[in-house]
Amino acid sequence: MEPRDELALQTTLAGRYQILSRLGAGGMAHVYRAQDTHLQRQVGIKLLRAGYMGDPAFRQRFLQEARSAANLIHPNIVTLYDFVDDGQRVFMVMEYVEGTDLKTLLRRQGVLPVREAVELMVQTCAGVGYAHRAGLIHCDLKPHNILISGDGRAKITDFGIARALSTLQREERQDVVWGSPQYFSPEQAAGSPPSPASDVYALGVVLFEMLTGRLPFESEDPDELSRLHLSAPPPSPRTLNPTLPAALEQIVLKVLAKEPSARYRSADQLGRVLAGFVVEAAPEATPTPRIHAGAASPDRATAPIPAAAEDKVDWLAIALGLAAFLAVGGLVPLWLSVCLLYPSCPLR
Repeated sequence: MEPRDELALQTTLAGRYQILSRLGAGGMAHVYRAQDTHLQRQVGIKLLRAGYMGDPAFRQRFLQEARSAANLIHPNIVTLYDFVDDGQRVFMVMEYVEGTDLKTLLRRQGVLPVREAVELMVQTCAGVGYAHRAGLIHCDLKPHNILISGDGRAKITDFGIARALSTLQREERQDVVWGSPQYFSPEQAAGSPPSPASDVYALGVVLFEMLTGRLPFESEDPDELSRLHLSAPPPSPRTLNPTLPAALEQIVLKVLAKEPSARYRSADQLGRVLAGFVVEAAPEATPTPRIHAGAASPDRATAPIPAAAEDKVDWLAIALGLAAFLAVGGLVPLWLSVCLLYPSCPLR
């Protein structure tokens, strides 16, 4: 008997996970809130659709997602607890995040306040940067895969097409382009292997959407979207939201550069730049952050040295220097008198 594609409430999986509610569905899986009756905690269940159970490729991809997420323990990444394949159903058991996803938040609010958008992106960069340091590229970053908990914490999920850096070949070409066309990078659109900079580009698209309420490139045709990512310049975020600081627009446009080498190298680097922007853009000061020139190391904003610090005279240092001069000068007569006591003194 074929298993149902959707589970009824109160269904128990693997003898311990009791389904409480349905949270949503994607192209490959249904997502549920469940109660772990053994540990007495709520969990998320991601269940492979019944129609894919007989497809080895989809089962392998589902397993790969679990393996990718299994070793990523970070406050900004959804934690994976278990993977179950009992022959009838295949599902993942993961941390339950009470809140919403970023896409739902954007549909509800439209444009996010600058500070909220930047702080959420800094958190997201922390999680993606951790994955990068672990040798993993997400490859499908988008607002749907960024969960926002009730206390405002961003958590990344859905590593379904993540790639290990160690498996990528420079000459690799892909006939099938994986990822979401609205958010994937120019190199992914061209079928080239992704890199950490590819995830950075996707984060740039997400940040653009949070700050302007729309995507930089829009089309119903996936091929046209690919062409736009490959060759069309993104619109100026400030033309869509004139309240944006000019320095923040520069950051967004740099992240959306067509060439990976022109972007920030990793999510960690982007996160540091944005964190510096938040500090510099505090309401009581609101100075304009300065981005270091050059593509290689624009790591953070810097503040000018206060004028008072430049003009202050260090009287203690002057006094110590004068004392040292007098001490050394007083030794000279003493040396001369001792030297003259000896016949071999060169001054005699």
